[in-house]
Formats: sequence, C-alpha cells, structure tokens
Amino acid sequence: MRCWPSKSGATTVNAKGGLLGRPIQLINYDDQSNPSLVPTIYSKLLDIDKVDFVISSYATNQIAPAMPIVMQRKLLFMALFGTGVNDDFKYDRYFQILPNGIETKAGPSRGFLETAMTMNPKPQTIALVGADAEYAQNVILGARENVKKLGLKVVYDRSYPPTTTDYSPIVRAIQATNPDVVFVASYPPDSVGIVRAANEIGLKPKMFGGGMIGLAFTPIKAQLGPLLNGIVAYDVYVPEPTMKFPGIDDFLKRYQEKAAAQGVDPLGYYLPPYAYSEMQILAEAITKVGSLDQAKLADYMHKTAFKTIVGDVKFAPNGEWEKERVLFVQYQGVEGNDVNQFRQVGKQVILYPPEFKSGTFKYPFADFRK
Repeated sequence: MRCWPSKSGATTVNAKGGLLGRPIQLINYDDQSNPSLVPTIYSKLLDIDKVDFVISSYATNQIAPAMPIVMQRKLLFMALFGTGVNDDFKYDRYFQILPNGIETKAGPSRGFLETAMTMNPKPQTIALVGADAEYAQNVILGARENVKKLGLKVVYDRSYPPTTTDYSPIVRAIQATNPDVVFVASYPPDSVGIVRAANEIGLKPKMFGGGMIGLAFTPIKAQLGPLLNGIVAYDVYVPEPTMKFPGIDDFLKRYQEKAAAQGVDPLGYYLPPYAYSEMQILAEAITKVGSLDQAKLADYMHKTAFKTIVGDVKFAPNGEWEKERVLFVQYQGVEGNDVNQFRQVGKQVILYPPEFKSGTFKYPFADFRK
C-alpha cells in the first residue's frame, strides 16, 4: 500500500502486518514550502508512483493547491493543519487534522478573545495585524467577526507583506493607537520578528499574542526564551496534566528518542502527534471498511468518532473537527534558552478551552517586561 507523505506510524503498523495484509510504503517529495510545486508533485505521485492515498504536507499554503487535483481524481484527502481550505471547495472527501472546529476561520481567535474578555476591567480596544498571505488573512477575517460580536473597538487593522524583515515600524504604529489587546496572525519568521520588535519598543497592551505560528516550534521557543513570557498564543498540544491522552506519552518518548539524530524538532509537540493521529484515523478506517475504496472510506470517516493520541476526533460535514479544541497558552516563568524547560508543567499554561485549563491568566502584558 503506497501513500504520501507522512512517515508517522508506518513502522508501527508494518510491524503488525501492515493493512489488509499489505505493508505500507511511504513515498514523499520535498515541496520546498513552494505552493507552485504542489500540483506537479501530486501528479507524479498519482500517475507515476501510483500511490493509493495522498496525505498533505504541512499548512494551508501547501494544502490549497492540491485540492483541484484531489477533487478531480475523487480521492480521500487527509490534510495536516490547514485553515479554511475547504470553505470554498466544499469537498466531501476532505478531512482536516487540526482542531479549529467547524468555523475554521473563527476558531484560531475565539479562545484568545474570550480569554481577553475575562480581564478586569474588560478591554475596550484591539489592534489586529497579520501577514498578507492565506493562513493569516483567513485568521484575521475570523478575528474581525469575533471582535464584532464582542463589541471591541478596532483601533488598528493592517496587513504586512510576507517579505517584511523589519517589524519595528509596524509595532510602533500599533503602540501609537494604545490598544488594550493586540492580536497577531503570523508565520514563523514574522512571529519571531514581531516578538523581538515588541520587546525592543516596549509594547504595552494588557494582552498580546494570537495566532502566531512558530512560537510552538521548539527551536523558536529556545531562540526567544524569556521574551515569550506573558504572550498568549495559539497552540494544539503542550505537556500540561490536562492533556494526558492515552498513548501520547509513549508516542512522544519514541519520537524524542529519534528526533536528535534526524535533526528535527527535539520535543515534537506541535506537528508530530497530529501527523501520527491522522494516520491512526486512516489506518482504522481501512481496517474497519476492509477496502481501499475511497468513497466507502470517506463515508465511514464522516460517521465515526476516532480515539487518537491527541484525543477524540469526530469530523463535521465539511471535514473539520466537529468540536473546536484550539488551545491558547500563556508562557510563564521561562528562563534562559534551554529547551528542556518546555518539558515542564507550568511553562506553557493552558488558558483555553476551559476543559483543558491548567493555570491562571496573568496580565497585563507589560508586567512581564519589568
């Protein structure tokens, strides 16, 4: 059985005899994070390599370009961490392993803003800033909707080019509006640049953070160290006691034993558990259906609640998680740049959702910079 590209779980399944009596063979090509390469890669996989299944690479910008060819071939499509990709396509064989919930654009800001409204006194103003690229713009669009519902006044709402390298003018412009809350939707390089600029300029809102992709990556955590303190950021898994799902500790132990030699994220909290989980789901579906028929598998996956190492997963009709479970964590007590501190409880305190809350929201943000 041939599929692409997630390597998670294949060794474990093959050790048990594979699926339907066939070993899993993984075939992958590097898309170089370049969306323009994606259609050609998928065509090669399907027409030359003759894979049975395609599983996306990471993130919105690499998932969206694959949708037309996947839909044309009527393939089941497991997607790893895309935001709002299927909102327009409405493809019924699309399944997304990211806990944004049915309202895909609103999920990545809802918990942040609901947490903001717990401050006393309640915030009145907010600044919104995001990269001019698909993920960030989807998130900012959802944030605007959530902000409107909460009655906050928007005092700054701008985008910046993805090629930006100096974030100081952006942060100074935000500071000039004196917002109570700053919500950022950014990619890893932007997230680092904005955090550094906020520290250098002395940004002083009551709350700062948002959908800042990259802060969950261990090398970036180590790079920023104490500059993370006070930031409230989007995440999907942290080693807090409220997230002890069956199998997660064993998976992380096995992953971390191999990570150093592979030169990948040494802790692996952000992506690896979800890549493994999507393969758990696909493997269960194939086993239970007893077939590689993509229509039958999609039907089974729509009807079934799955047990995975990241918890229970039930897909909504649009292929997103039926129940939203985005985390918002606050960095607290980070000292120095040792990555091992992020293995500890209490460094990435879960504030939202309430059922996974593991600590207390501390504010204002400026107090962390004294």
